[in-house]
Amino acid sequence: MSLSQIEKKVLEKLFLDRFIGGRHTSVSNVPKGFPKHLRGEVKKALKKLSKRGYLIVKPTGYGLEVSLKPDKIKEVRSILEEK
Repeated sequence: MSLSQIEKKVLEKLFLDRFIGGRHTSVSNVPKGFPKHLRGEVKKALKKLSKRGYLIVKPTGYGLEVSLKPDKIKEVRSILEEK
């Protein structure tokens, strides 16, 4: 079960911006910084990462918020070091 390059970049972005646990960001903010032609792929990557258990998805009145699960941080670090 290997991750695609886009999934790794999404994990890296959330990790470096410290969106972990209670600190979250809107799903619409995650694709910012990626090339425009990849933004649809970023949204797909968010869904895959959520299914694999890396993300906390929090519904709000204005949309979905995401953050990394605190218990997966060691695994995320090892994935990012593999690069």
